[in-house]
Amino acid sequence: MGLLDRLSGLLRLKKKEVNVLCLGLDNSGKTTIINKLKPSNAQSQDIVPTIGFSIAKFKSSSLSFTVFDMSGQGRYRNLWEHYYKEGQAIIFVIDSSDKLRMVVAKEELDTLLNHPDIKHRRIPILFFANKMDLRDAVTSVKVSQLLCLENIKDKPWHICASDAIKGEGLQEGVDWLQVFVRRIHYWRCFCALVLPYFM
Repeated sequence: MGLLDRLSGLLRLKKKEVNVLCLGLDNSGKTTIINKLKPSNAQSQDIVPTIGFSIAKFKSSSLSFTVFDMSGQGRYRNLWEHYYKEGQAIIFVIDSSDKLRMVVAKEELDTLLNHPDIKHRRIPILFFANKMDLRDAVTSVKVSQLLCLENIKDKPWHICASDAIKGEGLQEGVDWLQVFVRRIHYWRCFCALVLPYFM
């Protein structure tokens, strides 16, 4: 099989399974967001806080997502790192109305970004500035400033204002994530096939 045949085979548009870590402090809306992304017949009517973690699946136009919904309670956050190696993308959810804990969210994000299993990987990160329906919510631009997102230079990232209860802003975020997951996948496939010819 020639190089071009192998390349086209790897890059063919087909359903790809993607492992996504959904992180953020407790009560930021992670589980509500994931629930809203599921097909309507699979959505839960009652959302309860996640203890430990749960696994959910949903599909976009060309990708199948397996989402690890990690508890954001303080005593469970040390579990996050056990799933970093398997994660191919990250959704980080922030409660835009909780200004008091924005500093804690930034500390957790910094810890995540500096972890050895994340630090040197070009893993896409989607931020949801959630709970935009609440009166005390700050804009996604302000959330970006408070978390110093402009300092993230080595990973593609995007922030969306969202209202998880109504589902607003969620599709925009998933569309962005899908584009970057596929882009990174294509680049890795290309490098795996082409670089050996130059070594």
